[in-house]
Amino acid sequence: MTQAHPWSRYVAIGDSFTEGIGDPDPGSTGGHRGWADRVAEVLGSTVDDFAYANLAIRGRLLQQIIDEQAQAALDLRPDLITVSAGGNDIIRPGTDPDEVASRLEGLVATLSSQGATVVLFNGPDIGATPVLGRIRGKVAIYNENVQAIALRHDAVVANMWALRELADSRMWAPDRLHFSPLGHHRIARMVLASLAVENDLQEYVLPDPDRRLWRVARREDMGWAREYLVPWVLRRVRHQSSGDGLGPKRPEAVAVLYRESTNREQ
Repeated sequence: MTQAHPWSRYVAIGDSFTEGIGDPDPGSTGGHRGWADRVAEVLGSTVDDFAYANLAIRGRLLQQIIDEQAQAALDLRPDLITVSAGGNDIIRPGTDPDEVASRLEGLVATLSSQGATVVLFNGPDIGATPVLGRIRGKVAIYNENVQAIALRHDAVVANMWALRELADSRMWAPDRLHFSPLGHHRIARMVLASLAVENDLQEYVLPDPDRRLWRVARREDMGWAREYLVPWVLRRVRHQSSGDGLGPKRPEAVAVLYRESTNREQ
């Protein structure tokens, strides 16, 4: 049973992670559900007049989130804000995780200026994943900065690094950059736990006999590179983004209906 909590107006900002990419759902606004929608559904199930907006847009870099989403979020007068930003910067070659974190801190200071609870995300441990594993050190440095920023601004940290289940490839979408419905479901449970909100979202334990290791995924690297990696690289070369021309899926804070969560695998 979901318990009562102090929040009535929730705004999520960020990039594809928060938009819900990897969790396609025709019944959800924008065609993707994701962890933020799932969290909002749970929070809204026990509070009258609860409202939720999601301003995240896939492909957005940290500076774009600062420029496009920060003030728009504050204008909605939220008492709860989740912000996952900087991941797209960190995976780009040559970026400095300390510099990215410095700009993130300015964003957190802005978001907390009206007294809202701010939830930050650190990055998952990608050491065992193909391709992304090589930037594990950058992610770890960024994560330490996120923890320090949270301490200085009294923010909550949703600890992705601690989710060891994310090492299982079934937690990831076929593009290996976004989370699957199963991954988004697990992250939603973690976010609610970070907020100390008990809930009815079911825990799903992956059965060991069916565990699919990343070394199996590596056998499919050529097909993955052709379908996902090459288009991603070409967009970077052309200074294009998957979110070009798109707006937020939930620009206004409105009521959200609770839906039974399912553990769908991809």
